[in-house]
Amino acid sequence: MPSLCHIFLTRRLRNVLAPCIIDGLPLHGDPKSSFSNFSMASLARAHLSPSFRKYASLASDKSKYKVVVVGGGSAGLSVANQIYNRFKAAGKPLNQHDIAILDANDWHFYQPGWTLVGSGLKKREDTRRSLGSLIPKHITRIPENVRTFSPKSSSVTTTHGRTIAYDALVVAPGLQINWDRIPGLSEALFDTSSGVSSIYSYETASKVWADIESLREGNAVFTQPTGVIKCAGAPQKIMWMAWDRFQKTGRKGIRVDFYTGMPTMFAVKKYSEALNALREERKTPKNHQATFKKADDSIVEVGYTTLHVSPPMGPLKFIKESPIANKDGWVDVNKATLRHNNPEFGNIFAIGDASSLPTSKTIAAITAQAPVLTENLYSVLETGDIALATYDGYTSCPVLTGYGELMLAEFQYGLEPEESFETFFGDQSKPRRAFYHLKKDCLSFCVRGRWFGKNALTRPDFS
Repeated sequence: MPSLCHIFLTRRLRNVLAPCIIDGLPLHGDPKSSFSNFSMASLARAHLSPSFRKYASLASDKSKYKVVVVGGGSAGLSVANQIYNRFKAAGKPLNQHDIAILDANDWHFYQPGWTLVGSGLKKREDTRRSLGSLIPKHITRIPENVRTFSPKSSSVTTTHGRTIAYDALVVAPGLQINWDRIPGLSEALFDTSSGVSSIYSYETASKVWADIESLREGNAVFTQPTGVIKCAGAPQKIMWMAWDRFQKTGRKGIRVDFYTGMPTMFAVKKYSEALNALREERKTPKNHQATFKKADDSIVEVGYTTLHVSPPMGPLKFIKESPIANKDGWVDVNKATLRHNNPEFGNIFAIGDASSLPTSKTIAAITAQAPVLTENLYSVLETGDIALATYDGYTSCPVLTGYGELMLAEFQYGLEPEESFETFFGDQSKPRRAFYHLKKDCLSFCVRGRWFGKNALTRPDFS
């Protein structure tokens, strides 16, 4: 049985204990009082409805496309552009509407920017753009979500009941944030006096900064659940930024606690040791058992003045219940080729958070996965078999450790460090200002398909 992380959502240690059930299904609810069953993009859409679709070519009456991409997030947009460009580079340009993106959301969000919003370094409005403005005219946008997959007939059915066939399918809808698995959390996040916040949504990222700035004394508690989450380093990024802000503004009496369900500070030993040394130097306690409910139902109550919550996450329900998912609910793909593991579904690929790839779910991972998926999809459509392109599990986690400093963790499968800047800057487990500005000022919306992971602006040669 998985452990159940528990957090108190009151100031005086007396109210409801909140179980963070990592593998539960999302529930339905009212977006005004609950985050349940709402992705980050759809949550914002519930409050901010206007969309601007002047660039995208909206849905045509076509019932079949050469390539269908499910999801208009960073993964879906990147790979759709790269697939189009790959065929063009091979001298076999696709027709204007051969690629379709299925996504009903009005807005696209640059989610890594929410840590900067919570740190007071960026306005939340700078982290969103209308989805239509990011889809070029030669790619069709179908503003509907997928309800079911029919891989044996190479088709999907949308929530509007429309059946769309494909020659190749790319699944990239992201994952589910299970806000309602912590009772009381949704209400607390919208209560300006609760002291509870989270960087994991557009709606709440600004409240993180407001709570950090308004705190003058007491306990600042930061949490990380067990299980899979987006960018596993993010929960401590915002903690380090808060700690540094308290120090720089003379609020040294505030106690900062990090409650995590993970066995170490970071999955990669090298970076974990460096971050643990930083924790000890800054006298920031790391707690485990205090946040867990044990088998005998005993609990430990935790008091706080401000509380940053990293909510439990998991696969989207429509993916989890589909025939293309593995037993854990993720799209079951080969970790090297990104092609589906079932030979009968050989024209299906997956990328990013929804995939079963055993690596961190970050935008850096997506930029390395996209060219591999693109090459193999191109080869399958042209020859019937995959190419020589393989993904080594590369991902990166830029861990903010304070204002003006950042530890750039880069690694591959097996949790082995794979550092791009070691030659220039030395050991990347040491926080550096150059890395800080790389995240803060250089990296932004990676959706045009022009960034290729470690290869930066150069598409990898897989020949």
